[in-house]
Formats: sequence, C-alpha cells, structure tokens
Amino acid sequence: MKLRKAIAGVGLVAMLLGSAAIARKASAQDTSAETAKRKVRSKVMPEYPPLAKQMNVSGKVKIEATITADGRVTDTHVIGGSPLLVNAAVDALKKWRFEPGPKETSEVVEFTFAGQAE
Repeated sequence: MKLRKAIAGVGLVAMLLGSAAIARKASAQDTSAETAKRKVRSKVMPEYPPLAKQMNVSGKVKIEATITADGRVTDTHVIGGSPLLVNAAVDALKKWRFEPGPKETSEVVEFTFAGQAE
C-alpha cells in the first residue's frame, strides 16, 4: 500500500511539473503573438540543392529567426523540413533584412521547395 501511494505521489508531482512547464511555454507564445510581424526589406531566395534536385526532394522548411532591432537575422532555429533542404533555407534566411524595430524579435519563415526537372 505504501508503494502504491509513493508511486501515485511521484506521478502527481511529475504531472504538476509538466503542466507548469507547458503553462510557461504557452504564455511565452502569447507574448510573441501580440507583436506585429516585421516587414521584410530584402529577401534572398534559397538555391535548390543539387542533391535534393537529383533525388526529386521537395517540401517546406520552417525556420524561426531571431531579428535584431536593426533588422539583421542573428540566430535561426529549424522547426521542420527535409534535412536535404534545411541548409539552403537557413543560408538564404541569414541574408534577409527586415525593417528596423524597437527591439529584438522572432519570426517564423517558411520556404517551399518544388521539384524541378531540368
């Protein structure tokens, strides 16, 4: 009986800690949703990687970018996409310039790679 109570107690603590972590994460997302999207001043389109083209790999790559107040991309975090396409998308996004803003912000950018026949 004591073992059962101990296991239930550990399970309850784990559940409470997990819900606290989720609650903090949700509030951080709410804050970013309140900020307006930064306008892109200049874009660089990614080069379709030769291996991806040869293998006829297509799809989307989603990246979260950290943008400084002056509009430069300083950091990127890949959210999803084919590993064959990710590097080309990240390289292009690092060359983008956004409109200046009052502070550093984060933006999610999605690139679409369509299969190209030569």
